[in-house]
Amino acid sequence: MSEKHILDDKITLREVVLRLREWIKYFRSKWKTIFIWVALGAGLGALVSIVKKPVYVAETSFVLEESDGGGLGQMSGLATLVGVNIGSLGGSSGLFQGDNIIELYRSNNMLSKTLLSPFQGEELLIHRYIAFNELDQKWKKTVDLNSLDFTLPREEFSVTQDSVMRELSKIIREQHLSVAKPDRKLSIIKVDISGKDEAFAKEFNERLVENVNNFYFETKTKKTSENLQILQSQADSVRKILDRSLEELAFLSDKTPNPNPLLQSGNIDIRKKQIDVQANSAIYSEIVKNLEVAKVNQRNNSPLIQIIDSPRYPLNRYEIKLIWGLLYGSIITFILCLAILYFQKSYGKLLSK
Repeated sequence: MSEKHILDDKITLREVVLRLREWIKYFRSKWKTIFIWVALGAGLGALVSIVKKPVYVAETSFVLEESDGGGLGQMSGLATLVGVNIGSLGGSSGLFQGDNIIELYRSNNMLSKTLLSPFQGEELLIHRYIAFNELDQKWKKTVDLNSLDFTLPREEFSVTQDSVMRELSKIIREQHLSVAKPDRKLSIIKVDISGKDEAFAKEFNERLVENVNNFYFETKTKKTSENLQILQSQADSVRKILDRSLEELAFLSDKTPNPNPLLQSGNIDIRKKQIDVQANSAIYSEIVKNLEVAKVNQRNNSPLIQIIDSPRYPLNRYEIKLIWGLLYGSIITFILCLAILYFQKSYGKLLSK
């Protein structure tokens, strides 16, 4: 009984062809409806292509080269010649290694700092972004953007201003910013900023790259810079003491130009100063040596950030052309109309049973 039921439920090729012809005949009978839908879709597609503003993309790519970690870096270079990669054994955790650079570019701090950067005179980038996107009108029910003064120091911002900065950073991060490595094996980083305002996209891209790279450079060399400043201050202080000791020694020598070699008490002050000069000279010599070593370390720890491509006018422009708007609108509404007609007839058959 069940086997016969399975055989009865099988659909033959002939039945498929017949059903297909039936549906084609049905759709042909509805050609007027389909034509109206297609015409309406073409019109909507054309309207979208005309109304939708073009999107401009500012692109910056740069290469980041960091110094090797001492002897292990040299070993890594030698090992590379024989096809062995021991770079991971160094355990280095540079700020820009891996995906950290992406998170740094996407951070609220960097995006907010860039938004507060000047743009063409006294105007800020945040003012340009709010005006071009008409956010003062879109957000007027929740916040009065025109009453907020973003020229104040960041520490003096109110809670409302901080909330606006955080929301704008989120919008830019999700809708306008793209940071990636075109090739994971290379140290080339690509930063893209898209927007409907060509001038804003270019300026924001340049400012963001500048802010992030400067932050990275300062962070990377912070320890060595502080050490260098301390050694330089010590060297200057000891040099002043040494110069003063030499002057005092010369003054004492002038007071007794021909000392009596039989009277030792008259030479005590001169000998004391000579000891001071020798001690200060030795201290100054060691500090200078350490200072030169610190300068070398400073140069070795300073990363090389070289811009490869920077945004230039005219920026890459992406828009929906009129012909593509007509085509896409027609195809979408054509498929949608067929689906509606199909479900409408199928539902009618179910109700008639």
